[in-house]
Formats: sequence, C-alpha cells, structure tokens
Amino acid sequence: MSAPDLHVALVIPLGGPAGIFGPSCEACAELAAEEVNREGGVLGRELKFVVVDGGREPERVADEVDLLVTAGEVAAVTGWHISAVRQAIAPRVTGRVPYVYTPLYEGGERTPGVFLAGETPSQQLLPSMRWMAEELGVHRWCIVGDDYVWPRGSAAVARRYARVSGAEICDEVFVRLGTERFGEVLRRVERSGAEAVLMLLVGDDAVQFNRAFARAGLDQQVLRLSTLMEENMLLASGADSTRGLFASAGFFDSLATSDSLDFIGRFSARYGPEAPVLNSLGESCYEGVRLLVQLIRRASSLDVARICAIADTVGYDGPRGAVHLRGRHLDQRVYLARADRMEFDVLAELSPTRA
Repeated sequence: MSAPDLHVALVIPLGGPAGIFGPSCEACAELAAEEVNREGGVLGRELKFVVVDGGREPERVADEVDLLVTAGEVAAVTGWHISAVRQAIAPRVTGRVPYVYTPLYEGGERTPGVFLAGETPSQQLLPSMRWMAEELGVHRWCIVGDDYVWPRGSAAVARRYARVSGAEICDEVFVRLGTERFGEVLRRVERSGAEAVLMLLVGDDAVQFNRAFARAGLDQQVLRLSTLMEENMLLASGADSTRGLFASAGFFDSLATSDSLDFIGRFSARYGPEAPVLNSLGESCYEGVRLLVQLIRRASSLDVARICAIADTVGYDGPRGAVHLRGRHLDQRVYLARADRMEFDVLAELSPTRA
C-alpha cells in the first residue's frame, strides 16, 4: 500500500475509574487493525491509530479530538469511553468524520455520522431484568450508579420497564465517579428491601462496591445485575465478592460459540500469555474498528454523508456472530451470565425487550 496511512483517533481510557480495561481496549483494536491491513487496508491505505486518553474530563477529550480532526491528522474516530465523553465529542465531529462509538450505552444517540456498536437497554438491561423475574423471582430492585448520563439514562429505562412489568424500584442511589466508600449506599440498599441491585457503576467503582457488598454480608441475601461487569472487574473484585453477581453483554471470554472461540484463539496467538484480560468492553473496540472499516468500504469513501446513506446495508461476521447495522445501531446477540467466583458462566441468550 503506497497511499498515505489512514489515521483514526482511538479514544480509550488510560486512567481514571475505567482505566482498568484500557489495555484490553487497545489490544483488541490493534488486532482488528492488523487484520484489516493484511486484507489490503481501507481504500488502499494502511489503518493506524492515534490514541487519545478518554479517561479524562469530557471537554478535554473532545478538545483533543477536535484539534486532530481540524488539523487533518485523523479521518475517523472510534473507541470505548463513557457516554459523557461521547456527548462532548459528537457535536464537534458531526458531518466532518465518521464516529463509531463502541460501548454499551443508555440509547437515544441521534447525532448524524455517529454509529453505535454497543448494546442498548432494550437488548441488554430489560431482557436481563425479565429473565431474573421469571427464573429467580426478582421483582424489587435498588439502583446504584455513578452520577452521569449512562447510569441516569439506564435507570430511567429501568423505571419505565418496572411500571409496565409489575416490578418495583425501591430506591436509587447515585455517587460520583471515583467513589471508594459505599457504607451509606449499602445501608440504603439494606433498608430498601430490594431483592437485587442494578449496578450501573464503572470500572474501579464497581470493584470497590462489590468488595464492600460482600464484606457487609449483603451477597447472602441480595443479588446483583450489571450491564458493565467484565472479566477485569470480576478478577479485581475477587472470588469472595462475586456471589450472586449477574452480568449481560454481547461477548464474554467464556462464550463458547464458534465465532467467539475463533476470536479468542486469534487474540491469544497474537498477544501470548502476557495478553491483557479479554472482555466485552475491550472486544467492543474490535467491533468498532470492523464496523468503521465496513462502512468506509461499502461507501467507497470517507465522506460522512455517503457513509450515512449506505449505513443500513452494512453487516459482517465477527466475534459476536452475524451483526447488522439498523438505525445506526448494531443489531447483535446478547447473553446473560452468572459469576462463578473468578469466571462467567453464560446462562442464556436474551431476547430484546421494549420498555
């Protein structure tokens, strides 16, 4: 490939509460780029990343991305970062470069030129609550989340679902990102009489909550459900802190489908025994790169308007199986798993639910 390299801003957390899975995000994205380049690249150009630390304050991240786009140093944006960062970046890049946002999120993003590779509440959260009601008799919930847009938006969806399904949200507690002490939160969980906690906590916050939850003995009587719990956070929480913990995602390291096993094998072969822990959040960055490449290839262009025009014709086979873009969101399978000490036991494939 003799044409200039195609540089993409890879926005991933290198620090802060979400920094725990930053290495996995970078490794999965790099694996995707290497595979794409072996296929001939993108429009005859080699794909390379400019890594941006998405773990900082949203406006600082958006300022850096804006400068890169304005200077012509990147032709697209992708990566895992929290919704507050997405909301800061999206208005800066709309109509200028394609932006593939990879995480699970609260839903509702409509900014032109933004494409969503992650799970939404109708695919992930609501089917999990329904499964736990039907299989485990859970109808009373307490929500514990970080105080920003993804937990707040997801909690609003959970409230709507509760109203139409006979469930009850007994209490809601939101804490600042970076919280380490959960004493008062745990007292409110206990007073609420909830049968399960909906955990909407990021990275290290979830780890600290899990440890405190177990120390308080609440794991003996109250279940937990997280749509952001992944293998790094499970390991950091420790085997004694994972009793009664459930998670839902489009990918788990223990997911035994032919597509997931093939991806896990390629990841292991590429990075060896020192590889970062593989997880759904890191794997979403692989999906983001693959989706971005498919969009550009199908449009035969980097022009955002042309990409938007063909978006709903894009689909591909990847670690999550056959996926297809619909309404700029990736239609994909989602699974529910239960923590078995330090690993996830995948229990069921979930069917989408509307609030």
